[in-house]
Amino acid sequence: METTRFGRFKLTARVEKFPLRKPFHITGHTWVDTEVLTVELEKDGHIGRGEASGVYYRKFDDATSNIKQINAVRPRIEIGIDRECFQRLLPVGGARNAVDCALWDLEAKLTGRAAWQIAGLNQPQPLLTTFTVGANHPDQMAADARAYTHAKAIKLKLTGQPPDADRVRAVRDVLPDVWLGVDANQGFTRSFLEALMPVLVEARVELIEQPFKIGEDAQLNGLNSPIPVAADESVQGLADMQGLIGRFKVVNIKLDKCGGLTEALLMAQEARRLGLDVMVGNMVGSSLAMAPAFLVGQLCKVVDLDGPIFLSHDRPTPVRYENGMISCPAALWGSPVVSR
Repeated sequence: METTRFGRFKLTARVEKFPLRKPFHITGHTWVDTEVLTVELEKDGHIGRGEASGVYYRKFDDATSNIKQINAVRPRIEIGIDRECFQRLLPVGGARNAVDCALWDLEAKLTGRAAWQIAGLNQPQPLLTTFTVGANHPDQMAADARAYTHAKAIKLKLTGQPPDADRVRAVRDVLPDVWLGVDANQGFTRSFLEALMPVLVEARVELIEQPFKIGEDAQLNGLNSPIPVAADESVQGLADMQGLIGRFKVVNIKLDKCGGLTEALLMAQEARRLGLDVMVGNMVGSSLAMAPAFLVGQLCKVVDLDGPIFLSHDRPTPVRYENGMISCPAALWGSPVVSR
């Protein structure tokens, strides 16, 4: 994976708020809007952009805190920096993600090579993506799932509470043929998962995401789950990968967690070396956040890039959702400047 150093940039960072279409519920959290950090790097009349939501369960990883992180190292960035050096300037998290993705976008515009070419990937193709149903009454979750009229893959948010079994059954009853996964967002106990497992197997659930709290992954020891278990909150970045062996089968890579596309691609490579399947996910954000994650998705078995569908409005050039697939227009991010 190449990295190019350029001279001085002008850096702009701002917080933008995107209201949600309706409240979104997961274990322990409800959102009515999302605040994102948008970074622009300008050089020679070209602008590279990146977006980050941060990670809600980490302290000081919200949009406002991330602007403070960036301002603290602004002089070092603006004198010129490459992506490799930048990885050492900020820790994993939203601040590094927004700048890293802006560097990729700017590099594409300045070199005339698309981000996928710089990354050494094949030309991106549309990807099957999951569409997420927030935790709610079982009947409402079934209705929400059916509202995704073209979806071929659905992910259910569960909470570790008794209604979870009925939630799974209700959605499977109305959508008998879709790929189905569940995400506990750290909400399960070992005994709850064992009691729920027959329901998940009967409903042909194909993925269980982050059942236990961070630091309690030992609850997976000896579980012998017939359904692959994915690590989300349990893997923040490249340094956490080795600790997944023997407990998880899948690693969920999110750019906000690991600090950008540069580390995400390294994580995908390391996952394959360790024999883990790769998944790409997202924090709720606009299409600008999905575009670099879409490149990671080209390497993944499971893709969960549905964040923009929850927003009341999106970027002017949005990603496209058609027939259960996501595709990313070249004009959105990571492409050379096209003469008009």
